[in-house]
Amino acid sequence: MARKYFGTDGIRGKANEGNMTAEVATRVGMAAGKHFTRGNHKHRVVIGKDTRLSGYMLEPALAAGFLSMGMDVIMVGPMPTPAVAMMTRSLRADLGVMISASHNPYQDNGLKLFGPDGHKLSDEIELEIERRMDNGYADHLVPSEKLGRAQRLENAVGRYIEFAKNTFPKNLRLDGLKIVVDCANGAAYRSAPSVLWELGAEVVAVGVNPNGTNINEKCGSTAPQLMCEQVVTHGADIGIALDGDADRLIVCDEHGTIIDGDQLLATIAQYWQVADKLRGGSVVATIMSNLGLEKYLNRIGLDLMRTKVGDRYVVEAMRNHGLNLGGEQSGHIVLSDFNTTGDGLIAALQILAVLVKNGKPVSEICNLFEPYPQLLKNARYADGTNPLETPQVKEAIREGEERLNGTGRVVIRKSGTEPVIRVMAEGEDEKLVSDVVDDIVATVENSAEETAA
Repeated sequence: MARKYFGTDGIRGKANEGNMTAEVATRVGMAAGKHFTRGNHKHRVVIGKDTRLSGYMLEPALAAGFLSMGMDVIMVGPMPTPAVAMMTRSLRADLGVMISASHNPYQDNGLKLFGPDGHKLSDEIELEIERRMDNGYADHLVPSEKLGRAQRLENAVGRYIEFAKNTFPKNLRLDGLKIVVDCANGAAYRSAPSVLWELGAEVVAVGVNPNGTNINEKCGSTAPQLMCEQVVTHGADIGIALDGDADRLIVCDEHGTIIDGDQLLATIAQYWQVADKLRGGSVVATIMSNLGLEKYLNRIGLDLMRTKVGDRYVVEAMRNHGLNLGGEQSGHIVLSDFNTTGDGLIAALQILAVLVKNGKPVSEICNLFEPYPQLLKNARYADGTNPLETPQVKEAIREGEERLNGTGRVVIRKSGTEPVIRVMAEGEDEKLVSDVVDDIVATVENSAEETAA
């Protein structure tokens, strides 16, 4: 069934337009509230947000929807997405909602929903909520005496700080380390620097002055140059950059060289394997993770399980196979021993634990494999068409795979948010990889032009 509101990671759009208006947020609250009202207990929902201006509009609108269904609302204010997942479980809530568009600019916003177990909702539940959103509510509104109550939870940030600290090995401290942390002027602007300082580090905090419109602006994990520059300027041991809702991170070493999510996954996997903490002998990543990661894990006796792009699919595979480590190249690292979704700060603490235990610089401990040359390009097509079904595109993909046979791979996927085909190839020969990608992109674009004509 085609989706009308939900995408690959909740509902997202430009604030005060389309699917991201106060009216839609209220309907989400009403529909989700009705769906998750089960039993005779007093139901409650946790609502968190990042630092976007539009959060002031969406938070009360969401709350109104839930209250009209008889749910109590607990508002925790600006908090990382993983903190909302944690608080949903901790407060024994029936539902959690994070108001955020993650790494997008401030003009966008989104709604991410978590079930009572702290996990993102399944496709089936999202479709059921969509169905309820487009139906009337006259028969479902509670009588006036059963309306929910709303309150703000004092010291919610302090609760998350303690939770995050408790994931760091009890016998270790960060004394003697100088750490640059870039909070993207987003949801972790208070919690991340506090956790690192309380564990003993000297902290250089940037991106910690949100004003409603500067989230992710030339800072954070999608613009890590600021972090890299600050590491070099301050002579820091490591740089940590989070995104707007702090569910992903990018690291740089003491020289300001960026280390992506694949290298972070390899570092944690190797550390946990030696410590006998890694379950199932496998790590989960997506189809976009570098072939170098897969070959490195194979060399140390581990398997790599690949999923579709999206941390929700990584988590689903981890749950289905009893695994406790997964992630994406973009920096979503899921550590299910600690939390139910990607958590940039907690993943960073695991990297810091490796750093402390080894006593070696980040440039040594976090570069465990040589990445294969990898190239990703987008091919745009006319909305409503499907160039992947044309004979010429199918043949171009087949030829590309044949040319890389034994030395690399081709990954083709449709974007979930815009009419583009994402064409990725990787292999030992950088020029061959580039040629294969360019040929497929050109064929897709030519096919799209012919179809449009």
